[in-house]
Amino acid sequence: MFGDVPLLIAGSIATDHLMGFGGKFSDSLVVEQLDKISLSFLVDDLEIRRGGVAANIVFGLGCLGLDPVLVGAAGEDFADYRSWLERHGVDCASVHISESKHTARFVCTTDPTGAQIASFYPGAMSEARMIELAPIVARVGAPDYVLIGADDPDGMLRHTEECRQRGYRFIADPSQQLAFSDGDMIRRLIDGATILFSNEYESHMIGQKTGWSPEEVLSRVGTHVTTLGKDGSRVLREGEEPIVVPAAAGVTAVEPTGVGDAFRSGFLAALTWGLGLERAAQVGSVLAAYVVETVGTQEYSFTPGQFVARVEESYGVDAAVEVAQHLQ
Repeated sequence: MFGDVPLLIAGSIATDHLMGFGGKFSDSLVVEQLDKISLSFLVDDLEIRRGGVAANIVFGLGCLGLDPVLVGAAGEDFADYRSWLERHGVDCASVHISESKHTARFVCTTDPTGAQIASFYPGAMSEARMIELAPIVARVGAPDYVLIGADDPDGMLRHTEECRQRGYRFIADPSQQLAFSDGDMIRRLIDGATILFSNEYESHMIGQKTGWSPEEVLSRVGTHVTTLGKDGSRVLREGEEPIVVPAAAGVTAVEPTGVGDAFRSGFLAALTWGLGLERAAQVGSVLAAYVVETVGTQEYSFTPGQFVARVEESYGVDAAVEVAQHLQ
């Protein structure tokens, strides 16, 4: 752990079960019988991928040499996933293990037209509300930041309130839960955050649901970081000029799932190293590039030298020198 300052990353832990069907779902649908639908498809392949926003973020932090603390709920089936994360430097000692539910699971079958039939089982994720942060802090030390990502809604609220009560600096990253949250819940999740993460669409959703203008949102958080897809990212602080950082150079996009989580990993790693906001966005963009070029959210790898070289290619020698000091 860099400087013995822990990063607590709270959020979902899940696995994705992705299957491909060679035919078209539409060929099996009888419109007049949809009220009695009963279908079974013989699939051609199955991929099981590790996922969940918190797990993706801690994996990225581990790849950058930090030892983040994973805060979330999983089932007894978490053993292999735990081993994988621990081998990549993640502290999993505080993961809550459900006695009755499996780890959250996304099951999706896709046909050649891109049509999908999917189900999401929240499972153990619903027990995240049972996790208290104070015992974790007693074990690992006072956190530099607590990131609160998409998770069981009651768990997200509990962790946010505890951070306020105990004075822990927290990062609001509600992402996927924004669509299912009302304005009151969103206000409770982001008000007082040291950093708010969102993509551009989510930024507009926050404003629409809370009734807050962009200026008012900024007045309630220390820093608002917005990812802009292929256009990079924007960092806003009240009373300061915007920082706009382009995406990393030479990216060959393959699959976008998990890109935002990787950006957050790189951004937090740079802050933990003591680098500024612009450098943080640059490190986040480079790590995100590795994910978008790979199928799967935790299938990428690199050496410190390769990462630094990519920082130099994208953002210049000065950026590379600063980052290299922390990746030896």
